[in-house]
Amino acid sequence: MKQKAFIILSFMLLATTAWAGQKIERPKLVVGLVVDQMRWDYLYYYYEDFVEGGLKRLVDEGYSYENCMINYVPTVTAIGHASVYTGSTPALHGICGNDFYDHTLRSWTYCCRDNTVDGVGTDSQAGKMSPRNMLGNTIGDQLRLSNDFKSRVFGIALKDRAAILPAGHSANAAYWYDNSVGHFVSSTYYMQELPKWVREFNKRNGTKPGEDQKMKPEGVTLTFKMAEALLENERLGQGDVTDMLCVSISCTDAIAHEYGTRGAQTIAAYKQLDRDLAHFLSLLDRRIGRGRYLLFLSADHGGAHNPNYMKRNHLPAGGWSASGTVKNINKRLADKYGVDKLAVGNYGDFIFLDHARIDSAGLDIQELKREAIAEAEKCPDLLRVVDCEHAATAGVPQLIRERIVNGYNRLRSGDLYCLPRANMFSWEFKDDYIGTTHSEWNPYDSHIPLVFLGWNIEHGSCAKNVNIVDIAATVCAMLHIQRPSSCIGEALF
Repeated sequence: MKQKAFIILSFMLLATTAWAGQKIERPKLVVGLVVDQMRWDYLYYYYEDFVEGGLKRLVDEGYSYENCMINYVPTVTAIGHASVYTGSTPALHGICGNDFYDHTLRSWTYCCRDNTVDGVGTDSQAGKMSPRNMLGNTIGDQLRLSNDFKSRVFGIALKDRAAILPAGHSANAAYWYDNSVGHFVSSTYYMQELPKWVREFNKRNGTKPGEDQKMKPEGVTLTFKMAEALLENERLGQGDVTDMLCVSISCTDAIAHEYGTRGAQTIAAYKQLDRDLAHFLSLLDRRIGRGRYLLFLSADHGGAHNPNYMKRNHLPAGGWSASGTVKNINKRLADKYGVDKLAVGNYGDFIFLDHARIDSAGLDIQELKREAIAEAEKCPDLLRVVDCEHAATAGVPQLIRERIVNGYNRLRSGDLYCLPRANMFSWEFKDDYIGTTHSEWNPYDSHIPLVFLGWNIEHGSCAKNVNIVDIAATVCAMLHIQRPSSCIGEALF
């Protein structure tokens, strides 16, 4: 009997020891790379111009989801970055635009504005930023929660919102570029002073104050240099837990806005991105180890071709005046109800009504909406105007209904969504206009790249439809950690 008990105890001890020795396999580092305004088709439009080891390596070695779509409107920078990393949409994470009208505060709000913090490395307003306006948490937040905040998470971009929102609420730091001082800065949300290595980096790489680094291909290089400096000085991927680095390339958006999707400057920016990415991947291979890090590349939105370029090639395109439509609505409502400025303005295709003003005048907001819709739909370039509160039953295709619902937050979104014809900008432009924009539901704005590379990733591609919100769910599933708090995506692996 004693011998039998001894055997059982010995077996239990061996099993316990074996279990204790097991460890969940995870990569040493996760790198999220978001390329601002990168259309999905750029992976192939530029393919022959790619160098070995850069974007071509992602196409040739990574796993690509060829039909990754943005499942909300509007398709803009702040929302895109928040949605990639929260796995959610404006309806839940609350980032409803780069700027949005807060119906509670009755004022326009910048997505990352936080007057309770100060800049670090700057005294300008560019430093008064934090992620507090974002209601959901991120991949990085969940990663840090998973091991009691041992993992380290950082965000880097030239744009503040592209560094702050991806890194999340509990990030160790986010760094962005303040053109007014010509170097990278942060805020007291994260720290009281810049680390020594950041100050030294700024001394070596600072630029002339007042110059917009987003408008130069060299700004791409500057971003990757900062990412590489952070990787080395913070020793990311060198510890016992997984770290995360969120990098966003802002120049590709700023340059395309000015010069369009086919502008020589835009092409130069993507060639620079390709070369710098090749160098960055080579550094990751050396420092972390090939196959020991997980990298994904995506975009916050796409971009439309320039409408003059389209028209020269006999393709339908144009512009309608959203601001003019707001004026027409205000005139109609003032004539009927005797109250001025019941519509406060527009953000792209969304029109905002002044709820407090309507309430104080004792007016019926549903009746006002019907009047506003009737006026807006006089515009021949608008296919429909939708009451966002009732978008689920609107007379538009299901896909568009879903994207309006996902993009609508009752405290921060517009009340009416104007659905224009394809390739219609929300303003009127001159014949010499060569730039571009984005914000629509259409594929040119909502079809984005999604490529995974590295740890546990086999080469291949898939044509099934997936969504931007699936990125966070997928990364968290691969890491064996809980999804972000407002995540509605599905794991793809």
